[in-house]
Amino acid sequence: MGRAIGILIGTGTDTIMNHGFFTIISREEFVERLKVFASLEAETVDLALARDRVLAAGLTASHDWPLLDRSCMDGFAVNARDVFGAGESNPGYLECVASLPIDRLPDITLQPGECARIATGGILPEGADAVVMVEHTQAMEEETVGSTIEIRKSAAPGENVMQRGEDAREGRTALAQGIVMRPQEIGLAAALGFESVELTRRPRVGILSTGDELIEVTGTPRPGQVRDVNSLTLAALVEQAGGVPTRYGIIKDVLPSLSEALERAIDENDLVLLSGGSSIGVRDLTVQAIESMDKAEILAHGVALSPGKPTILGRVGNKPVLGLPGQVTSALVVMHVLILPLVRHLQGDGHAFSETGRAVRKAVLSRNLPSKPGREDYVRIRLETRDGKPDAAHPVLGKSGLLRTIVQAHGLARIPAESEGFYENDLIDVWII
Repeated sequence: MGRAIGILIGTGTDTIMNHGFFTIISREEFVERLKVFASLEAETVDLALARDRVLAAGLTASHDWPLLDRSCMDGFAVNARDVFGAGESNPGYLECVASLPIDRLPDITLQPGECARIATGGILPEGADAVVMVEHTQAMEEETVGSTIEIRKSAAPGENVMQRGEDAREGRTALAQGIVMRPQEIGLAAALGFESVELTRRPRVGILSTGDELIEVTGTPRPGQVRDVNSLTLAALVEQAGGVPTRYGIIKDVLPSLSEALERAIDENDLVLLSGGSSIGVRDLTVQAIESMDKAEILAHGVALSPGKPTILGRVGNKPVLGLPGQVTSALVVMHVLILPLVRHLQGDGHAFSETGRAVRKAVLSRNLPSKPGREDYVRIRLETRDGKPDAAHPVLGKSGLLRTIVQAHGLARIPAESEGFYENDLIDVWII
């Protein structure tokens, strides 16, 4: 196995990696370096399994949908000209000539002054261009067909009608490449007869936990030892973002062991996460392990993010390898801010790094929240619901090694790098996580 020279990119000049320090880059610059990794190849997937996946190829309609003009409501099919000006105080009167079956084409043509009873989903007959809801009508006799119908509301052409081709036109793109398949997109694909679709493959994500202090969850920690929390939390988040995680267990702080485990994980996955070993210290071997791989380089070591500053970004061949902080809260913040968008990006989601897709709630800050300029702070926030007022945002402060701070939090408040913080009673955005 060859050994590549690591490249530290932070000042615009390529520099041989010096393991005694790391150079901080902005979160925006870090994201730009994540974007260089291409999305994965496509695979054919059953439509029933497509939720939250990204279309690798657009869907073209083979026919119009709806096939013909259909009613959106239970009521009466009419020609809008016949009910022009109708209202409660000035009703119109039409003769009901048919009750249309929902599963057959109408065999009538409405003449002026006529209407037909129609159910939701029923096909409009010739001569009809609107539907008046049954709530706005009154039959003059008990039997509807053959009766005079009192119309108490006017209708415009196309009102309460799903028009032919309104959802999709034959030969046109119904769902474009890159769209995330929500339940509603799955519904449209089903309506157009797609049993399976081409989706970008879900990324396989290898997770390595590093550190001599780590023990298995089933173990009993002695002083100085901690159970392996990160691999489980990271795997759960990867699944949440649509990735397929594989945990490779605990790797001791020995370079040959770490390099061997890393090589295997890179070979078997599309993205590798190393938890721990990303800060400066004699046992911190993540950078050295990445550099020991063939065709490897370090793209970034350090990001102006708090918590999460010592995050590493490496590339081995065309695969990203990231070293996350060992402290659990730091690792989780980095996952939400950087890694989960990368997992979505690898799946072809063109908006993966956009903040517009975040679930955000407005809340009033309960206390002053200072921040050090030059870094982007993500503060854990507990929300308190208040009757008739915006939620109160309570910062959950504490060390990044404490699970309590993230367990008690409902979301994160981002303090921009150029800001010195927020004041009490400021209305802030809370990113729900």
